Amino acid sequence: MKKKLLGSIIHLTKGKKPHTQATTPKNGFLPYVDIKAFEKGIIDNYADPEKCLLCEAGDVLMVCDGARSGFVGKAIPGVVCSTLAVVSAEGCNKNYLFYYLQSIYQLLNTRPKGTGTPHVNLDILMNSELLVPPLAEQERIVAKIEELFSQLDAAVAELKKAKEKLNIYRQAVFSSVFNPLHDFQPLKNYFDITGGLTKNPRRSSLPDKRPYLRVANVYFNKLDLEEIKYIGVTKEEIEKCSLQKDDLLFVEGNGSKSQIGRIAMWDGSIEGCLHQNHLIKGRQTNGIIPRYAMSFFLSAYGRKQILDAAKSTSGLYTLSVNKIKALKIPYCKEEKQNEILERIDAQISEYESVSKTIEASLMQASALRQSILKLAFEGKL
Repeated sequence: MKKKLLGSIIHLTKGKKPHTQATTPKNGFLPYVDIKAFEKGIIDNYADPEKCLLCEAGDVLMVCDGARSGFVGKAIPGVVCSTLAVVSAEGCNKNYLFYYLQSIYQLLNTRPKGTGTPHVNLDILMNSELLVPPLAEQERIVAKIEELFSQLDAAVAELKKAKEKLNIYRQAVFSSVFNPLHDFQPLKNYFDITGGLTKNPRRSSLPDKRPYLRVANVYFNKLDLEEIKYIGVTKEEIEKCSLQKDDLLFVEGNGSKSQIGRIAMWDGSIEGCLHQNHLIKGRQTNGIIPRYAMSFFLSAYGRKQILDAAKSTSGLYTLSVNKIKALKIPYCKEEKQNEILERIDAQISEYESVSKTIEASLMQASALRQSILKLAFEGKL
């Protein structure tokens, strides 16, 4: 059976921006189908369907513009977002086409067109070759793909459960070493606690632009520095909000209670980096090793204290400089602190080893998914 150029059979119709939108359902309006709507089933907006492209349940949608260009999903009924397109192909079952487009997503996403906003490279898409067997054979291939994917999903779910259990074990490690300690003292006795930069429109006019950390960069004992933004600052702000290696960073607020007070230590990897006001900084002044303090606030005892401090009368959770200052930490001599850290390191090394194995298995599962699709569209499944 010969392959066909996708360009000879494909139909790609891009969505249009609706004349009127609303954040709540209105009479005659339909769900505005964007990436979040077709990927997660979350509808943020509704649109007047007049002169717009509509989609039905199960239609194949492709992201045409933006960082996820080339990504495909299955539609829910509604109005197609202007960055998406409905895709179909002559002689192709919708699901068969959907899985084929999934198989070339990496190629489309890593080789977009455009110097600013990336766009799907239509030359690559149209010149892709696809086997188009009879519909009955397409259905058999789709059924086989979904059978194998189902088995793979079950294995991935078990790996994720194991990962969750490891996270519980990790917190238990921190909790176990702090269990017998006492002599709790206010954190402000050992750390200088300060706030950070407040974002506002005037900053764009300031000539001195510096890298700064946001909430999105700080997790539990982990920094995510993949995306670093810059902000205009004054000389005084640089002095106040600059980060030094081993500074503690507390997340001030978050929509999720479990994420309030995430804490990490600055690694000094970005010279001249500052922090925004939603991150509260703790700089060691005396007596307590920063990593010892961080480890305590990662334990169940430290987390409870943070959540108790963060809770407000309205039921919301948020921290402040004064609330962080008032947190208490078990004081002991530096020799004892180092002993506790050594015990943590010994147990966490076991955790890290198992965690790396799980992460490797999850990556293998992702690669296996692509291998299944490759075999399917080479006629070998």
